[in-house]
Amino acid sequence: MIVDTVVEEAISMIFEELKDLREKNSMFKPCLKKVRGTVQYLRPLIKEIQGLNKELDLSESETSDFASEIKSGAHLVRQCLKVRWYCICVKAGYTEELLELDDSLQRLIQILLVQSARDVKKALIILQSQQAGVNGDGSNQSVSLLSCHVPALPSLIVGLDEPLRELKTRLVESDRRVLVVTAAGGCGKTLLAQMFSRFNGNIFFVPVSKTPPSLSLVVQKLYEHKGKDLPSSVNEANAVDIFRQLLNQLGPDPTLLVLDDVWEGSESLIQNLDLQIKGYKILVTSRFELPRIGPHYRLNPLNGKDAMTLFRQWAFLEGDNNHVADEIVEKMVDYYKVIPLALKTVAGSLRRQPEEVWRRRLKECGSSRLSSESSDDELLSCLQSNSHELKVIFKEYFMDLGLFPEDQRIPAAALIDMWTELYDLEEDSDAIAMLYDLTNRNLANLVVTRKDVNEVDGYYSEHFVTQHDLLRELAIYESSHEPQFMGKGNMKETFYAHLVSISTDEKFSSNWFDMQLPKPSFFPAELRNFKLLGSLNDLKRIRLERISIPSLSMTRVPLKNLHKLSLFMCSIGKAFSNCSIPISNLLPKLREMNVDFCDDLVELPASLCNIIHLEKLSITHCTKLTSLPEEIGKLENLKELRLRSCISLLALPDSIKNLRELKFLDISDCISIQNLPEDFGGLCSLRKFNMKNCSRLEELPSSVSGLVQLKDLICDEEKIQLWEQYLPSLTNIVMSIHDLPEDNRDLQSLRKFNMKNRSRLEDLPPSVSGLKLEHLICDEEIKQLWKQYLPSLTDKVMRSAIDNPNLNWLPTF
Repeated sequence: MIVDTVVEEAISMIFEELKDLREKNSMFKPCLKKVRGTVQYLRPLIKEIQGLNKELDLSESETSDFASEIKSGAHLVRQCLKVRWYCICVKAGYTEELLELDDSLQRLIQILLVQSARDVKKALIILQSQQAGVNGDGSNQSVSLLSCHVPALPSLIVGLDEPLRELKTRLVESDRRVLVVTAAGGCGKTLLAQMFSRFNGNIFFVPVSKTPPSLSLVVQKLYEHKGKDLPSSVNEANAVDIFRQLLNQLGPDPTLLVLDDVWEGSESLIQNLDLQIKGYKILVTSRFELPRIGPHYRLNPLNGKDAMTLFRQWAFLEGDNNHVADEIVEKMVDYYKVIPLALKTVAGSLRRQPEEVWRRRLKECGSSRLSSESSDDELLSCLQSNSHELKVIFKEYFMDLGLFPEDQRIPAAALIDMWTELYDLEEDSDAIAMLYDLTNRNLANLVVTRKDVNEVDGYYSEHFVTQHDLLRELAIYESSHEPQFMGKGNMKETFYAHLVSISTDEKFSSNWFDMQLPKPSFFPAELRNFKLLGSLNDLKRIRLERISIPSLSMTRVPLKNLHKLSLFMCSIGKAFSNCSIPISNLLPKLREMNVDFCDDLVELPASLCNIIHLEKLSITHCTKLTSLPEEIGKLENLKELRLRSCISLLALPDSIKNLRELKFLDISDCISIQNLPEDFGGLCSLRKFNMKNCSRLEELPSSVSGLVQLKDLICDEEKIQLWEQYLPSLTNIVMSIHDLPEDNRDLQSLRKFNMKNRSRLEDLPPSVSGLKLEHLICDEEIKQLWKQYLPSLTDKVMRSAIDNPNLNWLPTF
């Protein structure tokens, strides 16, 4: 997403003018309140985008047309400042112009959010999917789509500043074009390369790994990363010339290409990308020295002090009481310090364990030590020793991560579906809890791509799992040594698998073993034989990603036991039309339906509203969805309705009042909704309502006073005043907002306020002293900010966090 700097300056200008006008003139107050609310929403959005543009090295072009219009708006505000209270004759003209200004700002918001949805989709495709490409010779190639963005750096980095300076001297500040950073796996080579994100120029970060991508795919992704169109169809024959054109287009700025985790046998990829162009350099990370490529830099192990800092960060959580003797900790660090990944995994396995477990682990280490020359087999053996402490079922979850292709983000939602059914879990939350356990043990990383990473609502379509290559190899290694495993030397023994993953590429030539697998169905990118799924009598969940579903019209066999259907980035515009049997008969037991990033969904088919057993319906980031059918009121058992980031959705249907069981409603980022249905208060069971970033919503129906069960309300600062008159009736409400306004007159009826997990808040406006709060939910450090204003609340602050444990999951602002 790209925002012109001039637009940012114009928005800041109009924001300052509006502050002055609010203080000096009340003639245009209704209009100005509307414009000010829009600007307050728009300003942080633009600042965030500008910051991302700088990090991603993007140009400024997509919104420059708005600059002059917004500057004229600032001039209009200045003119309004000069209008005296008695000049009634000019009020109408200026009022109309202010409303036109607000419309322009709203159009800008819509464009930015559409661009945001576009950019998120591109990123998700790049980071989590697998595509079947076509080589120049017509052969199929299955590879994970590459991202050329530099991965985010961890919060704590030690011991790499000096190596970084040496690398810059050897590569950037010399005539050398290619430099190889080498060390054993898990020593920090990739992290060191990531630190070049501060490189002053263009930087591309390409993971290569054991199965390297084709040259043509790498060049294609480099073009996409810079937002440029390929000059022609790229293939292996012309890829080098097309890449040279890209480098020439980048101009005089230096360019760094990082090729991460290159294996022996992939040297030709480096050689093809090594072009004699001024300012262009290549940094390679590898477990091997790759002498054919040129000079290498060996990354030295961490020293004892840095290793101890990292180990304590990973082994002892903040607030933990460390009862382990320092001598044991020092010996453990001394044994593992040369391989930070091993240090990290052993720290995770020993976290919160009694000293006896630490002593036993130290005894197992023996007198030998890992060295920077340790082989991959030695490293795997070391990592395996750390996995002995895993419970049997926990180990199964870890091994499952090895089923997914290397260097690919794993959708957390896919793991949740798989684990819930595979291990007969009662709730999806049990699966995500196991995922957090893997993360806490440093065996996996959880990446959240949603805008507010702290928001927790039980929906995980924007959560992904990543894993270090060595840990993936460990998962595969552990699987291969399970008693049930059938190796090459034991082909006659029958075994039964409950989960099978097959990944190949065009180089695969071995004969398939005679495997007795469940009858599988392999589908291309367009799914026409949906009816075949009807033969799978025990099928409970279906998750489809990037699949086109023309129609279910030929499907006659109902999916009798299907409970959950998830469609992610699919084409489903006609999927539910002209079906041979009613959808409610085809999916008689469907309880949950998720539709994410499906950009051809314009309106929800009314036939889906006949699935009366549906309890959860989520439609997110469907940017062309304009309406919901009136028939949605038939979903009498619906408990959760999520419509997040459906930016073209104009209104909620009146029949929504009939959803008597609805407990959670999310319309956040639905910027086109201007009002709620008159009988919105009929949602008598509603407990949580997220209306964040609904910038056009200007009024509430009086019926909201009937939402007596409403407990959690998430909204923006400028929407507080909409709720002010109803707060006395809504005695259970706890409000979460993005920021505290300077003027708190609209909060006088507020009795409960959630400020949990807002650690970056440094100050409170003095006006909070006028609040009449009875319950304040916040962390200890935020409590100190309130003491000078509300000393009488001190005890209640402490009690609210203890007496209301369910509030821990509330979204933060």
